[in-house]
Amino acid sequence: MSRAEAVARLAQRWRRSGLTPGGMTLVHSSLRRTLAGLDESADVDGPGVVLDSLAAAVGEAGTLLFPLFNFDFTRGAPFDMRKTVSHMGALTEAARVRPGAVRTGHPVYSFAAIGAEAGRFEGLVNTSGYGADSPFAVLREAGGRIAVLDLPDQQSMTFYHHVEESLGAPWRYHKAFEGDWTGLDGETRRRAFSIYVRDLERGVITHVDPMGERLWSERIWRGDRPGRGTGLRVADARAVFDAAAEVIRAGNAKGLLYTTAP
Repeated sequence: MSRAEAVARLAQRWRRSGLTPGGMTLVHSSLRRTLAGLDESADVDGPGVVLDSLAAAVGEAGTLLFPLFNFDFTRGAPFDMRKTVSHMGALTEAARVRPGAVRTGHPVYSFAAIGAEAGRFEGLVNTSGYGADSPFAVLREAGGRIAVLDLPDQQSMTFYHHVEESLGAPWRYHKAFEGDWTGLDGETRRRAFSIYVRDLERGVITHVDPMGERLWSERIWRGDRPGRGTGLRVADARAVFDAAAEVIRAGNAKGLLYTTAP
């Protein structure tokens, strides 16, 4: 199987799960099962093929957004937009180094954007990880989608924290982190950024798989569950936001978005 054949085969698979051409799509992923299913004789590098297949699925009018999350800055390590690697898996690293990829500048929650609307993220250095100035907000405002490959909500849906911050969820609070930050110009400066962190003193534990089940029951998630079929599920970001916001406003978030230690 040639690289082109592998790309075409995977792109067809993603389309079957709802990844249609055009629009903006945030992709969270585990590649283990997908790569195991590729023909060993294929003349491919696995993550690159998957990246190409996703780009093919959304087409030239589409935009892909990949999380490049790295938590070292919270422990005192410097951040460099040009060099700091992603801790979110091989696909995200392939996206980070892709020619033409645009990287955003939050030192913990940065993203790589590829495709037609990647320019919307040019120069975006959001102060708050999940806030109104974040790529999560850009995705929602653009009417984009969230696509998750072979991961449960608990290991992928950081977008829920964007909803929590947008509504001022009381089980979280803003925490500042300061450190050495290097931009694309190579200049290093001391900068502070924030994350809407869970309240550990109250024993708050992120617990979002039940919210994922609610999205399935409301038919917001469509496609395949992790480990089944293609493993890819897709949802409209605005629909996810509205569903989670409804839960928070109704006072029903405990048990759906978080729990507390006994």
